[in-house]
Amino acid sequence: ALVSGVILANSAAAGACPGWPLCEGGLIPATPAGWLPVVHRLVVGLIAIFILWFNRLAWRTQRTQRAILTSSTLFMLLFFAQSFVGALKATRDFPLHMLALHEATAAALIAVGALMVLFTGAANLTNDQEQAASALPVDSRQRTKDFLALTKPIVVILLLFTTFGGMVIAGGAMPSASLLFWTLLGGGLAAGGSSAINQYIDRDLDGKMNRTAKRPIPAGRLTSAEGLAFGSGALVIAFYLLAGFVNMFAALLSLAGMVYYVVLYSLFLKNRNEQNIVIGGGAGAIPPLVGWAAVTGSLDITAGFLFLIIFLWTPPHFWALALLRKDDYARGGVPMMPVIRGEHATQVQMFAYTLVLVAASLLLWVLGEAGMVYLIGAVILGAYLIMLAWQVLKSGRNKTYYRMYRHSNYYLLLLFVVLAADALVKYPL
Repeated sequence: ALVSGVILANSAAAGACPGWPLCEGGLIPATPAGWLPVVHRLVVGLIAIFILWFNRLAWRTQRTQRAILTSSTLFMLLFFAQSFVGALKATRDFPLHMLALHEATAAALIAVGALMVLFTGAANLTNDQEQAASALPVDSRQRTKDFLALTKPIVVILLLFTTFGGMVIAGGAMPSASLLFWTLLGGGLAAGGSSAINQYIDRDLDGKMNRTAKRPIPAGRLTSAEGLAFGSGALVIAFYLLAGFVNMFAALLSLAGMVYYVVLYSLFLKNRNEQNIVIGGGAGAIPPLVGWAAVTGSLDITAGFLFLIIFLWTPPHFWALALLRKDDYARGGVPMMPVIRGEHATQVQMFAYTLVLVAASLLLWVLGEAGMVYLIGAVILGAYLIMLAWQVLKSGRNKTYYRMYRHSNYYLLLLFVVLAADALVKYPL
């Protein structure tokens, strides 16, 4: 497939077969030169069938092999991504960024394929071992639920609301159905895949904590290999969907959010620093930027305020959970603020962050970036959140911690709903 693609790219026949999968909708190319791209597409299609079979075999026999299962899954997805980008090139008159993405994907495909071969050889599994793995019982319905649980769907829904809000605010109108669908699908896969990899990274920690011990990987319903392969695959699909159906800038912003959450937060911050939530909050603040970039192809100061609002919202929201589950985090060795600084210091910082958050939300109106509908909503929601933070500071009981944790979710969701409504009605200042 790669050889025929290189020959095609370096020949005059590259543009002789417009359209995809057929040449201008016909079975027979209009010119002899059109046969070269047709043959290339047939080769790719036949290999795709083999790769699907191959990956199905990997998911049956390599369920405990992290390196093999993940590399084979990525190999399959990159192969289809390469075909997807090639199809977009042919139907969009070969734009430069698609040409570059096609080349980069080919390089990644070769690299992952080579790693897959090395990992498989190094594992040196026997036929009996692979057959034993494939004989393990599988409950398809439970596995589907477990893979969904890996994505943390409630968190994903909240993030998608902020993405949607960013799209509406950026355009001052409802985005087209197509743009909305692909942006939310790509954003959902990015957030869900990141959450799955986070659960893979935290699998040992989760097993020590009552709140997370029943998650699919620590509970043993999914292997760590399955969790890593699933999460990695979701991230790859998310990037290519956004790059192909939205725009490259939105795809790169989403990629930055994935790296931020998985590498900076999950690997380096979470178990090392009491400011883990503060710094890591930037990852959760990227979805509205993706929504904004999906509509405009750029960012501006209003998009920056959307980022700032979620960045400031994150510490009081998650510290409420940390106060509620302080003993759990201490048992797991996670240096959350209540574990390191104590409950009172955490309560004080939560209240301070809440005040700054509400003030930052009102700046959108002060600077003329939002109208009266937003101002009224932001004042009401902000006053309620400050009241909850004050109760946390004064009472220090689990009941108030839980209310702050739960209702801060509603605060963020409703704030973006009000902001989107304000943009749609264009209420005068």
